[in-house]
Amino acid sequence: MSETAARNTTADSGAAPVKALTSALAGVDLSTSKEASSSERPMPKKVPGLTRRMSFTGRPIDIVREACSTQRNELVSLFNRWLELGAASPHLMPHQLMDEVAAIGTKTGNPELCFTPFANLLRTAVEAVVQAPSIAMALRPRAGSWMYIRFNVDELSADEVTAGQYLAFKEQLVDGYASAVEHNPYKVLEIDLGPFNRNFPRMNMAQSIGQGVTFLNRHLSSSMFQGGMNGGVNEGKLQLFEFLRGLSHKGHHLLVNPNKLLSLQQMQQALLRGDRYLDEFDDEAPWEDFADRLTELGFEKGWGRDVELVREQFRQLLDILQAPDADGLERFLGRLPLVMNVVIMSPHGYFGQSNVLGLPDTGGQVVYILDQVRALEQEMRRRLYDQGLEYITPKIMVVTRLIPQAMGTTCNERIERIHGTEHAYILRVPWRDESGRVLKKWVSRFDLWPYVERFTLDVEREIMAELGQKPDLIVGNYSDGNLVASLLAHRMFVTQCNIAHAIEKTKYQDADIKWREMDATYHFSAQFTADLIAMNHADFIITSTYQEIAGNDTLVGQYESMKAFTMPDLYRVVEGIDVYDPKFNIVSPGADQDIYFPYDASERRLTSLHPELKDLVYGSAEAPLAVGVLADPNKPLLFTMARLDRVKNLTGLVEWYAKSERLRRLVSLVVVGGVIDPEDTGDREERAECEKMHGLVEQYNLRGDMRWIVAQKNRVRNGELYRMIADSKGAFVQPALYEAFGLTVIEAMTCGLPTFATCNGGPSEIIKHGKSGFHIDPYHGDAAANIIADFFDKCAKDPGYWQRISKGGLERIYSRYTWEIYAKRLLTLSSVYSFWKRVSNLDRAETKRYLEMLYVLRLRPLIEKVPLTVDDPEPTEAGGNIPPSPRSPLPRHFF
Repeated sequence: MSETAARNTTADSGAAPVKALTSALAGVDLSTSKEASSSERPMPKKVPGLTRRMSFTGRPIDIVREACSTQRNELVSLFNRWLELGAASPHLMPHQLMDEVAAIGTKTGNPELCFTPFANLLRTAVEAVVQAPSIAMALRPRAGSWMYIRFNVDELSADEVTAGQYLAFKEQLVDGYASAVEHNPYKVLEIDLGPFNRNFPRMNMAQSIGQGVTFLNRHLSSSMFQGGMNGGVNEGKLQLFEFLRGLSHKGHHLLVNPNKLLSLQQMQQALLRGDRYLDEFDDEAPWEDFADRLTELGFEKGWGRDVELVREQFRQLLDILQAPDADGLERFLGRLPLVMNVVIMSPHGYFGQSNVLGLPDTGGQVVYILDQVRALEQEMRRRLYDQGLEYITPKIMVVTRLIPQAMGTTCNERIERIHGTEHAYILRVPWRDESGRVLKKWVSRFDLWPYVERFTLDVEREIMAELGQKPDLIVGNYSDGNLVASLLAHRMFVTQCNIAHAIEKTKYQDADIKWREMDATYHFSAQFTADLIAMNHADFIITSTYQEIAGNDTLVGQYESMKAFTMPDLYRVVEGIDVYDPKFNIVSPGADQDIYFPYDASERRLTSLHPELKDLVYGSAEAPLAVGVLADPNKPLLFTMARLDRVKNLTGLVEWYAKSERLRRLVSLVVVGGVIDPEDTGDREERAECEKMHGLVEQYNLRGDMRWIVAQKNRVRNGELYRMIADSKGAFVQPALYEAFGLTVIEAMTCGLPTFATCNGGPSEIIKHGKSGFHIDPYHGDAAANIIADFFDKCAKDPGYWQRISKGGLERIYSRYTWEIYAKRLLTLSSVYSFWKRVSNLDRAETKRYLEMLYVLRLRPLIEKVPLTVDDPEPTEAGGNIPPSPRSPLPRHFF
C-alpha cells in the first residue's frame, strides 16, 4: 500500500478544518490532526502526531461488532456518508473518516460518539477503500502492527480480513482489474516472507524497534549458551570456540592457533594459564614481551597490544564461557579483528569529491559516504592498533559507476584516493551493454536497472583484484547499491549491511496501486521489487532515525510501508518486511567537524572566503549564477540549500515566503539549489522545479527580497556559507515534504545556525521543538511561515533568544550526532552480525532461496522492459550510426 505517501499528501488536498469535530471534542487537543488549517494549527512541542494514537481495550473486531449492535442508527448514517464520499473518490483518508464521525454525532444529538471505543479505533485508520455496499479499512493500532476490517453496509456487519483479502479489495481502485482477478484468482502472485521468519527471534515492543543487535544478543546468547552448568560444554560455547579457531588474515592465524588448541577445554585451560602468566608483567608491557609464552599456550596476535588489553579479552572470554551475558558478548565481539576490508556500494549519480554536489542524483548520499569512510578508517585503524595488529592495513573501497562524460568532475577516473584517508579509495567501474560497449552518458537513478547485473559481475572481479581477497563487509546504499550489495554478498558469502537513505515508494502517492501510470517514467515495478529483495537479503540494516523504520503515530515508516502493498497485475505483497525484525538498527551520522563547526570559533573561520561569499549572496551578478539581488543587506538571512526536486520542496518554501508579508518584511530569502536555466539539466524533476521557481519569482515580484543561487558544490565553502548566514543572525530551513534523515539539518546545527525543518521524517527526531530548533509542516505553508516569522519577531525583541536556540542545537548535535559514535557502532554491529551469521541460522538460507526465485522470475523480466539509455550516435567507418542494443545486457543466469 502507499500508506505513507497517502498520509503525507492528505493535507495537500486543502481540506478545511471541521467545525463539527472541533465542537464535539471541546477541550481535546487536536493540534496535530491533519485537517487543521494553517492558521489554527499550533506546532506541537514533541514529534508531530503523538496525540493522535488513542488507547482502547478488547479485540478490535469485537469493538466494531459491539458498535454495530449498540449504535445502529449512528453507524447506518455514518456508513452511508462514507459510501457517498466513496462514490466520488473511493480512496478515503483518515481525516475524512473522522470528520463524518463528528458530523453524525452532531446530527444525531450524540456528540459522545467521538469518545466511544469505536471512534478511538477509527483514529488508528490509515486509509479506507469504498466499493458499495462494502467498505474495507486498514488500521494501525501501533507501529508495525496492522489489521484489516471489511464492513457490509447493507447488513451492518463487519469481519476481520487478511492482508491479502484487503489488498484484493483495494485493487478495485484500478479500473477493470478486480473483475479480471475475480474471474481467475490464480493469476495473482502473492509474496509472503512471513513463514520464513516464524521461528526466528522477533521483538514485540514498539520502543525496541531499531535496537536489533541488543535484542539479538540477549535472545541468542541466552538460548545458545544455556545448559552446560558450571562452565560445562554446550552448543553455543563449542560454536564460539570454532569461530575463534577459524579467524585468520592472509593465511596467518589470529587469536587462536587451531593446530594447538584442539578442544574447548584446552582453550579454557590455556586462558586460565595465560591470565596467571600475565600477572608477572606491568599493564603497559607490549605483546612482544610475553608473546613467546602465549604462543606456546596456543594463542596468536589479535588479543591486544599490551598486557592490560590482552587480560581484559581473556577474562571477558572466560566470563562468557562460564556465565554469558549479552552485553559482555557484544563487548568481546566488538573488539575482535573481524573487519579489515570494507566495500561500499553507491552506483548512481556523480560520485566524486569535488564539483559534484547539485548535479543530478548527487547530494546528501555522497556527503554521507565520504564522511562515513573517513570515520570508519580512523576507527578501524584505532581498533587494529589496540588489537596489536597495526601491521594490517585496513582498506575501504567505495564502488560507483565510471562516467566517461564526467561534466568536469573526476567521475571518469578509475580510481581516486579519498581525501583525509590513507587507504580508502573510490573505485569506478563502467556500465556496459550486452556487447561490452561502455555507456558514456549519465543515467537517472530511475533508468539504471538494465546495467546493474553486468555491473555487479564486473565489480566482483575488480574488488578481488584490488583487495586480493573477499571483503569482510559490504555496505549498500539506496535501491541500486543495496541490490548490488545483495548480489555480491550472496555470491561471496559476506556480511551485508543496507542503508536505504530513501525508499521511493513513500515519496509518490499511490506509486504501488497506480504503478502502471508511473512505470514508463520511474520504473517503480523494478525498483520496488529490488527494494523488497535487498532489504530481506541484508544481514542488518542501519537507519538514521526511528521514523525511517516505523514512522510515528500519524506517519507510516519507510520500511513499514513495504510490509503489505499491491501492484495490480504484477504481484501482491502480504508480508514483505517486519519492522520488529532484529536486523534493524538506528545509527545516526554526523557532520564532518573539520568542515562544519560553530560560527563563533573565530580562530577557525575561513575569512579568506568571505569576499567571494559576500559577493555570492549580496552581489549584483545574476544569470547564470543567480536570480534576484537582495535590496536590503541588513536583514537577517533565511537560508536553504538542497537539490532542486519535488520532494525537497524548495519551490514550496519560496511560495510560503512570497505569500507572507510579515516574513518578507523581517528577512531576506537565500535559496541555493539546482540550475538556473532549465536547459542545463537532463533531470525531469529538476527541469520542472526550475521552471516553477522562475514562475514564482515573477508572479510574486521576489527579485529584491530573494536571491536564488545555482547549486554550490564546494563543501568547505558551503561550511563557511552556513557560518556567514549565522553572522547575519539568520536561520536555516529544510522544507522537504519528507526527509529520511536530514544531513543539511545536522550541518546547519553544527555551525550554530537555528534551524527549521520538516516534521515529516528524521528531522523531527534530530530537533527538539522550541529548544534546539523548530518543526514545520510542509503541507501547511502559512503556518510554517508564521512559525519562522514568530522566531525572528522574538529575536528582535529578545536578542538572547537567537543565541539560546543556537546553543541548544549545538548541544543536541554533540550528544548524539557525531561520526565517531557512528563508526564505533557500525563496526561493532558488523562484528556481532558476522558472528551470529556463522554460528546460527541468522544467515536465513531458506529466505534467500525464496529471494533467488523472486529475483529470477520477477525482477529480471521487469528489468528487461526498462529501455537502455543510448549515447549520442557515433559514426562508423562507413559513415553510418551504431545501432543501440535492443535489450538489457543481462547474463542468462546470475546465481
